[in-house]
Amino acid sequence: MTNLSIEGGRALVGEEFQETSLRIAGRDISAVGSDHGHGPFGIDASGLKVLPGIVDLHGDAFERQMMPRAGVDFPVDVALVDSDRQAIANGITTVFHATTWSWEPGLRSADNARQLLEAIEALRPQLAADTRFHLRHETYNLDAEAEIGQWLSDGRIDLFAFNDHMESTVASLARPQKRSRMVERTGLSSEAFDGLVANVVSRGHDVPASVARLAGVARAAGVRMLSHDDESPAMRKAFRDQGVNIAEFPVNEETAREAAASGDFIVFGAPNVVRGGSHTGWTRASDMIAKGLCSILASDYYYPAPLLAAFRLAADGVLPLAQAWHLISAAPASAAGLADRGVLAAGRRADIILVDDAAPLRPRIVGVIAAGRLVHITEADRLIRFAAAPRKAVAAA
Repeated sequence: MTNLSIEGGRALVGEEFQETSLRIAGRDISAVGSDHGHGPFGIDASGLKVLPGIVDLHGDAFERQMMPRAGVDFPVDVALVDSDRQAIANGITTVFHATTWSWEPGLRSADNARQLLEAIEALRPQLAADTRFHLRHETYNLDAEAEIGQWLSDGRIDLFAFNDHMESTVASLARPQKRSRMVERTGLSSEAFDGLVANVVSRGHDVPASVARLAGVARAAGVRMLSHDDESPAMRKAFRDQGVNIAEFPVNEETAREAAASGDFIVFGAPNVVRGGSHTGWTRASDMIAKGLCSILASDYYYPAPLLAAFRLAADGVLPLAQAWHLISAAPASAAGLADRGVLAAGRRADIILVDDAAPLRPRIVGVIAAGRLVHITEADRLIRFAAAPRKAVAAA
């Protein structure tokens, strides 16, 4: 369906919910309001919230479709198609697959990064969600710099993040459970993993210059950049000075305050809100939101989380639903430079979800429209076929 209307729901228009109708023509919303007629098809949204589609800047749950168990691989195309279905069913209409390219072999290796990028580019036309490539570059992965720089210049990377997990990796070597998970992920023997880590750590003096060069390439290519797990205000400032204006999961309030004071976008994980805290024991996202120190929520490792988090924030009195929804739609769209989506307005991309919130902490997706196409519906009796308007008789001459 490329021309349809949504009738009778409470739509988020601007900062408030209104009982209104939406008209869709092609990929875009053509009109908001009940005085614009309707097309041949429609959806009865009575009793439902009508919301902009979720824009997810950072989601790596697709890794579980690629490797559901350590050492058990599935084809990349199968994993991406299944991840697309999961994202859409959870209201995510724009998805940035956060792909880690590390210095380690296995799931986060160079080969996997290349395969993922090529598969996303090949499958993109047939996926329901607007699927984009978010490259998470481990800064100690020095041998990848030239190839990543070329990808940036060629416009193949949609978001580019600087990650540095080396300190935590070294610390985890002495913790048997974490060490075991890391070694299993790489497919190496324990001794070979130790040797690889030692070799990578020895090149640490070359990392700052590599980061500066890649940031320069990204700036020249117009690619938005993120820094991951900033540990201090000084670290956040250093990245900002290189054009990195999105702080992703700052690890303490002091760093988040420095980012907010400078107008940076600040990303936290939606699972953190849903679960009531970070699984790592770091910053509690709902506290940061209440203090105005979080502007974006991302699915992180769990696709249902953004939807659940927005309604949880409203139910807990942290934010009204309209403002909570901004964290998962308009704000991430703005951070990614996607001015055509994130709000319900004429001329914007028709990424729209219909939500039954009769149980506020368990909102249920009823329908999803992505780029003007109805791609998911759970209640077929809400589909409407309007009778064609009768043609006026032409008087005989």
